[in-house]
Amino acid sequence: MRTALVIIALGFSMAIMISIPTGIVANQTSTQNLAENFDNTITNMQEEINKTATLIECQTSSGSSMFPGRPAGMSPWTPEQETYINETVADEIRSIEGVKDVVPYLETSSNETTSETMTGPGGRNFTISRPLYTITGICLNSSFIDNYSTLPTNVTAGRTLREGDSGVLLMSSNLTGYFGVGNATRAHVDDEVEIYGKSFTVVGIYEQTGQGRIETRTVYMNISDAQIVAGLAGDSSILDVYAENISDVDGIAEVIKAAYSELHVTTYKDRLSQLQNMQTMYDETLTNAQSTLNQTQTIATQEIVVAVVATSLIILFVMLYTVRERTKEIGTLKAIGFSNWSVMSQFMLEGIMLSLVAGIVGIAIGTIGAPILSGLLLPQINLFGSQGSFRPNSQFVNPEVAGLGTAAATVDPQLMLLALGASVLLGALGSLYPAWRASRTRPAEAMRYE
Repeated sequence: MRTALVIIALGFSMAIMISIPTGIVANQTSTQNLAENFDNTITNMQEEINKTATLIECQTSSGSSMFPGRPAGMSPWTPEQETYINETVADEIRSIEGVKDVVPYLETSSNETTSETMTGPGGRNFTISRPLYTITGICLNSSFIDNYSTLPTNVTAGRTLREGDSGVLLMSSNLTGYFGVGNATRAHVDDEVEIYGKSFTVVGIYEQTGQGRIETRTVYMNISDAQIVAGLAGDSSILDVYAENISDVDGIAEVIKAAYSELHVTTYKDRLSQLQNMQTMYDETLTNAQSTLNQTQTIATQEIVVAVVATSLIILFVMLYTVRERTKEIGTLKAIGFSNWSVMSQFMLEGIMLSLVAGIVGIAIGTIGAPILSGLLLPQINLFGSQGSFRPNSQFVNPEVAGLGTAAATVDPQLMLLALGASVLLGALGSLYPAWRASRTRPAEAMRYE
């Protein structure tokens, strides 16, 4: 029983020695992934900004568009929060001098919502509530398709939307199960689905890309169909206003702001400013993460030292007690001719075997419980500074970055072997003095020991 308890105690000590480096590596990987996500997001958004220098985005204050692309569909939604732009406004803006084209979009969320559990920074779980899917209505005319189309390009089944399409839709693959589209033996196209009582034919399925842990669920259709489905005839939620020249952008934006105070107007300069603010926020986040990581490594070193010392002391005291308990046995062995080295090697071997078994137990515990142990022993990576929360501007933050997760704390096989070797070494060192003491015991004194 004593041996079993000692093995369990040593096993947990070894598990701590395994879990702490594993947690450090997981935090380092998480920070590296964070930096890569930030860099990719900034690069992609800079490219999008450069492509849309003549674009002026106009939307109501409740619009859910997430700069710089369509669609968003990520914000919590209630019907009272959505307001829309009448088509007469689009016609009036189209008549402003210097305006090349006005492209309306209608984005509206389903009445049904869903709750999802996400894994966020530090491995913490949180629940978000969002619309089950988003309906995005777009203009299916040749001008839009040739010059401004933001339709998904990664269509995996069927086709994308074409000029003149009506009564059909393009669906994200994560909605096929909800709508019961297709089955295991045929493609997910040509099925009929019903949205708010109106029947549509699915002409294509596309895969989500670049959305990280939070995936959008979107159906694309002709804007006229979307208006009928949503009961919003002649309305849109976003107007993309394109200027003839970059030099006309500021003047057009000022005219729109003066005439339509209810619209939120975003230009190339605004998007650059947003990008710069986001870059600053990302830099601060990475600085906080690196600072906490350095602190974590210091704490980890201290904890490993404590675990090593505790393991050595446990072995030392257990073997000292064993030597004391078996004093008469040692005297008998010495009396029948056992050498000092033979006695010493016997107790050394016992200590090493005890540590070896404890090391195997520790590896088993560490492999299963590394995420829990590292989470308890190490401070969480602080991504958000003293504010303690992350409040990104939904107009320009990539969901992949806003929904960050941490790398899984998994034990590396090389670390297992290293821990096993360390266990054997500590067993040998911890047994060295008790074994030497046993070997120096005189037979006569040992036989008189009570």
